[in-house]
Amino acid sequence: MIRGFDVSETSGFLDDVFWQAAVDQGMKFVYVRCSWGNGHEDSQFRYNVQKAHEYGLKVGAYHYDYSLQPGQTAAHARKCAQIIADAGVLLELPVFFDLEDADLWKQRNNYTFAGDTATAQCIEWINNIGLNTGIYSSYGWLECQVEDNSGYSGDGRPISWRDLGCAVWNAEWGPSDDLQGYVWQDAGDVVLAGHYVDLNYMYDDALFN
Repeated sequence: MIRGFDVSETSGFLDDVFWQAAVDQGMKFVYVRCSWGNGHEDSQFRYNVQKAHEYGLKVGAYHYDYSLQPGQTAAHARKCAQIIADAGVLLELPVFFDLEDADLWKQRNNYTFAGDTATAQCIEWINNIGLNTGIYSSYGWLECQVEDNSGYSGDGRPISWRDLGCAVWNAEWGPSDDLQGYVWQDAGDVVLAGHYVDLNYMYDDALFN
């Protein structure tokens, strides 16, 4: 499997020593947070993409979302696409939609934790981002919050997250990847020049040959 990692402004300022360490440890790709919430650009997005390309890494992006219903998600997707367009950066890998609730904001704001809500949000994201895209979530969230037969397509056909037709970045922190989709984020941290980053794996090596 191809090794990579992900970063955001919370990773701090990542200098050349960091990026060289990534290369030296065999990293081939990086996912960079481009935005969060309602059109907020990650302060390190443009810089991190530039440095990753300087050091020969393939780059994808992700958006950490704060939306409570599908209409908001659609608006956030369009703003995310505009941020990427304004930055003028090349992304060889998909832009992922992170719909989890890691900081419990959704819980505090009365989010409907049901499969039909999350599935509908995924659909609105895919339909409005206008870019190569995918879904980032833990395997547990995919099974419980974006569950089978909980959302519905335009013709009334039940839809599962497995039927969304996009890449999936599976955050399954353990020794194995039960999904084996596009990308797997495991529990392993890797230290690059003093910075702890999440270790990720890609299965398709076509881009790296």
